[in-house]
Amino acid sequence: MAAVITMTPTPTVASARLAGLDGLRAVAVLAVIAFHFLPDTVKGGYVGVDVFFVISGFLITGLLLRERAATGRLSLRNFWRRRARRLLPALVLVVAVCSAAALLIGGDLLVGLGPQVLGAATFSSNWIAIVQGQSYFDSTTPELFRNLWSLAVEEQFYLVWPLALLVLLLIRTRWIQVSIALVIALGSGVAMALLAGPDGTRVYYGTDTHSFGLALGAALAFLLHARGPDAPAPLPRAMRVILPFAGGLAVLGIIVAAALLHEADWITTHGGLAAVAVLTAVAIAGATLPDSWLGSALDIQPLRWIGERSYGLYLWHWPLLLLFTAALPTAREWWVAPAAALVVTVGVSALSYTLVETPFRRLGLRAALARMWRGSAVIRIASAGASLALIAAVGLTGVAIASAPTKGQAQESIEAGQALIALPGFATAPRRPQPLPSGDQIYAIGDSVMLAAAPELQEAFPGIAIDAAVSRQMFEAPDIVGTVIAAGQMRPILVLGLGTNGWIEQGTLDEVHAMLPPGTRMIVVNVQVPREWGPDVNAILGTFAQHERDVELSNWYSAIQPQLDVLADDEVHPGPTGGRIYAVALAGAIQRLSEVPPLLASNDYGLANRPT
Repeated sequence: MAAVITMTPTPTVASARLAGLDGLRAVAVLAVIAFHFLPDTVKGGYVGVDVFFVISGFLITGLLLRERAATGRLSLRNFWRRRARRLLPALVLVVAVCSAAALLIGGDLLVGLGPQVLGAATFSSNWIAIVQGQSYFDSTTPELFRNLWSLAVEEQFYLVWPLALLVLLLIRTRWIQVSIALVIALGSGVAMALLAGPDGTRVYYGTDTHSFGLALGAALAFLLHARGPDAPAPLPRAMRVILPFAGGLAVLGIIVAAALLHEADWITTHGGLAAVAVLTAVAIAGATLPDSWLGSALDIQPLRWIGERSYGLYLWHWPLLLLFTAALPTAREWWVAPAAALVVTVGVSALSYTLVETPFRRLGLRAALARMWRGSAVIRIASAGASLALIAAVGLTGVAIASAPTKGQAQESIEAGQALIALPGFATAPRRPQPLPSGDQIYAIGDSVMLAAAPELQEAFPGIAIDAAVSRQMFEAPDIVGTVIAAGQMRPILVLGLGTNGWIEQGTLDEVHAMLPPGTRMIVVNVQVPREWGPDVNAILGTFAQHERDVELSNWYSAIQPQLDVLADDEVHPGPTGGRIYAVALAGAIQRLSEVPPLLASNDYGLANRPT
């Protein structure tokens, strides 16, 4: 029978629970949360989103195929209504509550809030971010609802895929259906590789370039459609033994990728994320096999509990992290805000699952509200209070959008620095007589902190050459320094201001030091950053400066500690006053470096053999 589009309610097949999928969801959401809370410890945790994509493609396609098999038709209205019940209640709650909280806290949390709320309401967050040129990997001014980009990709899939499925169902041969889905997945993966740029955000956010997981999950659903959760597996015994083990190895592979696959690695956008999608498909195949030990292993508690609440955990964790980080700027330890955010995330996600997501998904809006009002007096009072609070939060969201600044404090400082160093002749200003080396003797390489302090550095050291960029990390330094030396542009003093964005290694500093031309001296600038790597970075930089005679430390961290209030809300980027403190700290390092006498040759000590 040909597929029929019907816009009237029809009987549907309940989605059968498949073993292991909640456990895979738990692995995915834990990876994402770990990446956001400990980005330099769990370098590739963002791959959890790709695990979610494959699961979604598999489940949605399987649900539609079972409905078609049971009823002979697909009810698109029922399908989209079920998706709305599943996604919208929790989403509205998160956006309203977190926007209202951002208004109360203020500062950079409100930057760009209007487009973010619009993206959440229209499931277009990913494309709005692409059009605005935002970076998923930029921490300068983190968007409150940055994590909703993946929800937008999935919802766009939910809108388009059922329509495409109607056409595919006209094809009777299952292998052709599987092949078409695989071709879509391959095309999306190739597009990601071909369009990938230095930042990677365009291909990471793009529905066209990041749909390979969804399509791969759909292909797996086509392939396994004849094998229902309770039906005998139409597979040879050897495959029934091999698949769970392959799936178990695939889960381990996903965990390894979450730990090691850095977003800046070339392989990430050139097959790395696609490989995670393939591993997820193998894990699903091995876990959902009837009587699979892997499915039982993934269903253990607390993985199943986490997986069932993974949607709420994903929605809440990121905005709560930003809210607590902004609300607790004076916490002595970097982990205080993340720990508080994690505890609240688990609590509100559990409440949302029980009180919001489950009732609205099963009953719908009107029936769920009616059930609340038919409860006891306590339930009715609590429901009325919650409803009034939600209405107030929605109203405060409107106020927050209306009062949101267009740029954050850090971004304003960075753009001022970018504008300055872009001026013609900036790096070749005339030298002013002064006891210390002037700016034309200094070549500075740094990250967004140096960029924000660029106007004050130029004022203090006229003619200084500044090569600074947002999100730059220390591991990039050897390539940058090598390029400067090759071009003959290195100056007598190299200032290295990197380390804000992640951990550093002693070997990188040694490599840069060894590359410098004879007579070139080096200054390293330590960091003020309320993240877990800050103390380690400063310890390595301090030790390096102590051990090298021609290296000095610019102690930006100690200089800014008494006046953290002059930094932007992120407690990282300086404004004008902070920039002057940055320049003074650098001047002190240059002064100390200039007082170190030059190295003497062996003959200068009278130790070399005299000619006879």
